[in-house]
Amino acid sequence: MSTDALEPMEHLFVERACERLIVEFVRRLDLGDPSSVADLFTPDGVWEWPHGDRRVEGREALRSYFGSRPQDRLSRRMSTNILVTVDSASAATATSYFATYRVDGHTGGMVPPRHPANVGHYEDTFRKVEGTWLLAGRVTHLPFGGDTERLSHPDRS
Repeated sequence: MSTDALEPMEHLFVERACERLIVEFVRRLDLGDPSSVADLFTPDGVWEWPHGDRRVEGREALRSYFGSRPQDRLSRRMSTNILVTVDSASAATATSYFATYRVDGHTGGMVPPRHPANVGHYEDTFRKVEGTWLLAGRVTHLPFGGDTERLSHPDRS
């Protein structure tokens, strides 16, 4: 089925469902339960980074990966310029840009401002599975990136 066969409202629904997945991904990492990000992927979903040849495949591997984030990590991601392309009634792609602010060693309170740890873009593929839109694949491109800063606490011995 080509996108020409989709009604305009159906086309908008697909775009919005995919945009929502992108935003929900970020919210769960920063404010929710990071391991639940795996539920946004198809059972055979993949997250990969071409630089460094990292690849996590399958919902359970994704759950383990996201669930292994340090408990003392404070992060906030800014996601923008989300452009969804509807390929059919059950497939779509998107490109979105992001900036990640992140530190480890957070024990509470406000952290003084700093530069983002990463700035890049995602290339996503989506599939509709049993009536629900899910991420089938996410490729992370990081033209700007660095190590996660660990906060120091001089009052600790």
